[in-house]
Amino acid sequence: MKDQVIKILIFSINNEFYATNIIEVERILEYEKSTKIPDSPEFVEGVINYEDKILPVITLSKRFNLPSTDVQKESKIIVTKQNDSKIGIIVDFVSEVKDVLAQDIENSPEIVGGISKRYIKGLIKFDGKIIIYLNMSTILTEDEKIQIL
Repeated sequence: MKDQVIKILIFSINNEFYATNIIEVERILEYEKSTKIPDSPEFVEGVINYEDKILPVITLSKRFNLPSTDVQKESKIIVTKQNDSKIGIIVDFVSEVKDVLAQDIENSPEIVGGISKRYIKGLIKFDGKIIIYLNMSTILTEDEKIQIL
């Protein structure tokens, strides 16, 4: 199991690197302005038309209570699969797809607790950087999924 290779998508938010298993990603879209939905949670940017369906779009920086960054020309929307539905996640830029060994993913330190422990699978050291490995299917709570999906 330790020799298992995992294909990850590396992306950036607020000059920090994050990754997710490529299996959780359906597509990477160019950023497009979304339509705001009244009374939605602060981290919900709005909705866009994706494959003739409504796709909720969230901002990970707001979800993680990080300072918001302005949309740049490199900004992307990562379409992730959430069980039977999909969600768009705005990131500053998508870096690359990379293979990592399961043994190279370290457990999150004990200092990471509470809510963040729910969606952080571990940490990956790569090229002198630390990449936070996320579980995209747990970014939203079940109540939040019901509210916006």
